[in-house]
Amino acid sequence: MNAPARSLDQRLRDTVERLERDIDAWFATADPAGLPYLVPLSFLWDGRALLVSTSRATPTGRFLEATGRVRVALGHTRDVVLIEARVSDVTPTADIPAEVGDAFAAKAGFDPRGSRGYAYYRIVPIQVQAWREVNELAGRDLMTDGEWRSAPAR
Repeated sequence: MNAPARSLDQRLRDTVERLERDIDAWFATADPAGLPYLVPLSFLWDGRALLVSTSRATPTGRFLEATGRVRVALGHTRDVVLIEARVSDVTPTADIPAEVGDAFAAKAGFDPRGSRGYAYYRIVPIQVQAWREVNELAGRDLMTDGEWRSAPAR
């Protein structure tokens, strides 16, 4: 038997905790014609956006810059967070503030500032959904149109 469905506030707390704690997620982009591309990337959550870094020459880098759209998946199929998002900023590694680059490197376990052709991509959520079992599908929308349904606990 499934555990009871979590409240909206509990799902928000669990989602924010996962964004702060998890190191990697699946990032799905697509070329301008719609051909999908899926890759795991490390990320840093700043409370409003995810920061990732990859080479601008990779399919992910090219598609993020061409379309500005991405879907992100954290967790496994029985405890998932799905994020639909847009790229708000692309920053060459040489231009990232030192404290941001240091925080990213500490969390991700690698420092892209030493990698040629890399950039940082700031990814801002538009929609966030989270659920564990079928009994949580009805209340899975935590954010719509860039607005949380309730203020996430800090």
